[in-house]
Amino acid sequence: MNALRHPTAIIHPNAKLADDVQVGAYTLIGEHVEIAAGTSIGPHVVINGHTRIGKNNRIFQFSSLGEIPQDKKYAGEPTRLEIGDDNMIREFCTFNLGTVQDGGVTSIGNKNWIMAYVHLAHDCHVGNNTIFANNAQLAGHVIVDDFAILGGFTAVHQFCQIGAHVITGMGSVLLQDIPPYVLVSGNPAAPHGTNSEGLKRRGFSSTAVMAIKRAYKTLYKSGLTLDEAKAQINAQIAEHPELQLMADFLNRSQRGIVR
Repeated sequence: MNALRHPTAIIHPNAKLADDVQVGAYTLIGEHVEIAAGTSIGPHVVINGHTRIGKNNRIFQFSSLGEIPQDKKYAGEPTRLEIGDDNMIREFCTFNLGTVQDGGVTSIGNKNWIMAYVHLAHDCHVGNNTIFANNAQLAGHVIVDDFAILGGFTAVHQFCQIGAHVITGMGSVLLQDIPPYVLVSGNPAAPHGTNSEGLKRRGFSSTAVMAIKRAYKTLYKSGLTLDEAKAQINAQIAEHPELQLMADFLNRSQRGIVR
């Protein structure tokens, strides 16, 4: 008997858990689950499917990780959920498996702070160091880049992309892509400047912050077409390499950006 695992927990004998993984009362862990060292799982958690969880995560009670996608096309394929290291996953979170119609994987990176009732649908990809406030909800195939912060009750339409260092206001409804560094809020979400304070806290120089503000004005205040704005931003990258992140995002955007 492992003293770190409550006797009421049900752990499939084929599940692969590091010796020091803690498992709370009445938690269920399925056959194809792998959990690395240092991770703590609270009571009444369900972890199922082909799910791999990294090191030093803390998963609170009543979360459901690795269940089948909420997609009528899903036909039992062995798709996956992959969670990295050092994540905080609070109560009642639901992360679904991927689908074969996409890459077959839902993924979460490292050092993310994910609050209660967050939903990550099938085939979503979340980077590192993000914050999801309570009830942030991602539909399928959404990409969230590093250091993004989603306010409480943010709702994201399927296939949207959220750039690095973005902040969304509480109750925002995202129907299109959000470029890096931008603040948005509203239903539907609209741009309201750049995340200047957050960038300063993360070590961006005052020169870099000013360059990002100018790029924002080029994109949103100049009256230029999107292609014209992209050309101007590209021309500034040699002098301000932090704009490469924005340029790359604009080039990969498929739904169009909030503008």
